[in-house]
Amino acid sequence: MDPLQQLMLATLMAETSGSAQVVIGLIDGPVAKDHRGLASARLRELASTPNERCSLSGSAACRHGTAVAGMLCASRQFLPSAISPECTLLVRPIFSATGNEAGGVPNAEPEVLASAISDCIGAGASVLNLSASLGYASRSAADALSEALNYDARRGVLVVAAAGNDGTIYSSAITRHPWVIPVTACGGADVPLGTANLSSSVGRRGLLAPGERITSLGPDGQLMTLSGTSFKQAGQGVARRVARAARSRPSN
Repeated sequence: MDPLQQLMLATLMAETSGSAQVVIGLIDGPVAKDHRGLASARLRELASTPNERCSLSGSAACRHGTAVAGMLCASRQFLPSAISPECTLLVRPIFSATGNEAGGVPNAEPEVLASAISDCIGAGASVLNLSASLGYASRSAADALSEALNYDARRGVLVVAAAGNDGTIYSSAITRHPWVIPVTACGGADVPLGTANLSSSVGRRGLLAPGERITSLGPDGQLMTLSGTSFKQAGQGVARRVARAARSRPSN
């Protein structure tokens, strides 16, 4: 089954391409902003150092960030399955393009993630999309991340996070937080992928969405096909915000 039909997003996408007022904070790897599929995207970068740029197109960080950005905001003329091309995308890299090998799993320190969350909220994000495996957290770092997520909740900023791809029963400091919507991946038969993480937090308040052979943008200027929990949760929270914005617009 087509992933958009499986998610029942096709009807919403036919109604709207999103709204510039819906600001998506993409906390991920750097994005290949010169990709022709993103030429018309409302893209704002919050990167500040050379290592946060998509300088190595073969790196796991660039592939990851560009693929998720494409799912959200690519031109539908280039990628028909792009969910919300008219939304504003805030790119806040937390994975270095030079620090991850092509086959690696992007990893972030909790205090770096907490800082990125604060940056996105300060820049006006209304929904955050997180795909991160956390490194070791000291007590102070864990507290900083928890407080950042608490601040999200107080501001009403929706947080959607990938459950992870370790094939285990596991929740992180991100997915355990009661404000976060954890999303795990399934195939066409609505059965969780063998590599997808499951947990009590996913079972209580999480979502299951297609994550097998999802096509999006590649940092080399072409399309690529990927699988995993990161490449499906992007549409879940954004679809809610897009639907709300579309329904609030005055009729013509």
